[in-house]
Amino acid sequence: MLPRKSIIPEEFGLPGLATRMHRKPVFRDRVNKARFIAKNGSCNLAHKNIREQGRFLQDVFTTLVDLKWRFTLVIFTTTFVSSWLLFAMSWWLVAFAHGDLDPGELRGARCVTEVESFTSAFLFSIEVQVTIGFGGRMITEQCPTAITVLIMQNIVGLIINAVMLGCIFMKTAQSNRRAETLIFSRHAVIAVRNNRLCFMIRIGDLRKSMIIGATVRLQVVRKTTTPEGEVIPIHQIDVPTESAVASNSLFLLAPLIICHVIDKNSPLYDLSAMELQCSDLEVIVILEGVVETTGITTQARTSYVSEEIQWGHRFVPIVTEEEGVYSVDYSKFGNTVKVATPRCSAKELDEKPSILIQTLQKSELSHQNSLRKRNSMRRNNSMRKAGSRSGSMRRNNSGLLAPKVQFFTPAEGGQSLNAVT
Repeated sequence: MLPRKSIIPEEFGLPGLATRMHRKPVFRDRVNKARFIAKNGSCNLAHKNIREQGRFLQDVFTTLVDLKWRFTLVIFTTTFVSSWLLFAMSWWLVAFAHGDLDPGELRGARCVTEVESFTSAFLFSIEVQVTIGFGGRMITEQCPTAITVLIMQNIVGLIINAVMLGCIFMKTAQSNRRAETLIFSRHAVIAVRNNRLCFMIRIGDLRKSMIIGATVRLQVVRKTTTPEGEVIPIHQIDVPTESAVASNSLFLLAPLIICHVIDKNSPLYDLSAMELQCSDLEVIVILEGVVETTGITTQARTSYVSEEIQWGHRFVPIVTEEEGVYSVDYSKFGNTVKVATPRCSAKELDEKPSILIQTLQKSELSHQNSLRKRNSMRRNNSMRKAGSRSGSMRRNNSGLLAPKVQFFTPAEGGQSLNAVT
């Protein structure tokens, strides 16, 4: 059976019209992927299938410092208790070999006085290593072995104290603790500054003690493919900042706005506002410096994905002068305000500078129109208020008019009275 032909020609059907229509580029939603650097600065990276685990034991001190506090405290307690038990066993063997555990032995001939069981040997081990010295137990000159064990326990105890206390000190004085008071703005912004598109963030220090020689580095991390077909999942591209002059050091006395000019060498040069929202790039910010009070180098990190970059916004000023003192309002640290910004990329803006001029003119006209509307609304409100006031005054004045008064005079014959007003 032959198929039925349609009355409408095929070129005018829905499939034909769909093929002939000009299709606009459709930007798909960006697939949510894991960020490389978290907002708190921690690296979102998992190490798997490490076969050479023995390398961590070759650097025991760093391994202990990198462990979590609960594991460090468990190792700290286990190490001391194990050393006390080990030397308690040594003191018990010395007493057993010398015959001090025999009840018939004389007290003056013992190696260690008052050591008659393993419990007493354990207590004596704690007294020797911690140098408590209650005075009830002590070694004598009867056996050189006890003196040798005493020297060995003192040396081992000093080594354990140095390692464990040093580990605890380094964990409490880690450089990342100072980074807790180095803050970054929640969002990054892209706006026009000095007639150029700029990527800007805000950084600040909550402490009065400064960061000496502070430097800021920006990196764009994205998945790229080389012309040879090699896929680089984490391609790090350095991004220069506006403060990259001389030593690139910052005087971080008050919150600063770090600016990156989007030029030909920028990885954001070809991205428009729409393409930025659909891209999978991540901008990493690294702030480094030396702590003024401790002299330890610290580093604070954060990152911004495409959803956290606001196009056409600018940070509001937060530093004001009050009674001869500069004050910083940290409640407005991350606040932004909308400004006139072209939605095209920096490449298109360089090719067509008139786009920027037209955008600024439109914003100026809209600003003037809004001002005119506000002024007209204010005038109308003032006229309405004046009209209502005049109406109320008229009503009040009408109530104050003199009423009619009738005077009665006697007429002729006294029969009638004439009313006179």
